[in-house]
Amino acid sequence: MTNPHGKRRGTRDMFARDFRKRGMIPLSTYMKCYRIGDIVDIKGCGTVTKGMPYKVYHGKTGRVYNVTKRAVGVIVNKRVKGRILAKKINLRVEHIRHSKCRDDFLKRVKQNELVKKEAKASGVFVGTRRAPVNPRTSHTVKGKGITVEEVRPIRYEFIA
Repeated sequence: MTNPHGKRRGTRDMFARDFRKRGMIPLSTYMKCYRIGDIVDIKGCGTVTKGMPYKVYHGKTGRVYNVTKRAVGVIVNKRVKGRILAKKINLRVEHIRHSKCRDDFLKRVKQNELVKKEAKASGVFVGTRRAPVNPRTSHTVKGKGITVEEVRPIRYEFIA
């Protein structure tokens, strides 16, 4: 048999539901509120075939630009040969979820605001920039009654 050429070719594992997550979709999926400008992750759900993303967009992150009763319009970057195009796709809410890519950033912003407020009250300068972690200092590993074993490869001998 020749290779199939359908739209859903090669999506056997991609659109399959997770282990012990089959069956009815939880109601919390439908109760989530999406607003214009939200960042969402696209993950196709095989249970609902309507409003499903094409397989290229599975696993991509985009920004919401339109919200309707059952679906959400998302702008996603797609690489086509040498250029990146902004594509507008419409997806049902079962196939998207809020992205957690900005959670750490927003948490850091709140923390920095608190630190700045405390520093302003005490009159001390506090730097809020992230600093790279320095490498660990050198140290010697010691053990009681342990002999050092030298490990090296066995020498290759040519047998004729």
